[in-house]
Amino acid sequence: MARAILRGYDLAAPDQTAAVRLLGSVVHGYVSLEMGGGFSHSAPDTQEIWPRILDALLRNWPA
Repeated sequence: MARAILRGYDLAAPDQTAAVRLLGSVVHGYVSLEMGGGFSHSAPDTQEIWPRILDALLRNWPA
């Protein structure tokens, strides 16, 4: 699924692999921290921040 999302970026194979790993790492890390209560001690709400994180990643890829 991640490769389908990244298709619009026209990345070469090595860059596409790096992008898939980056997205996977960000998603896994964020979900793990959220489920473990890592974000429950501060504002803003995680539902507000998640779209901003994805926007920052997509706006800055590829570097």
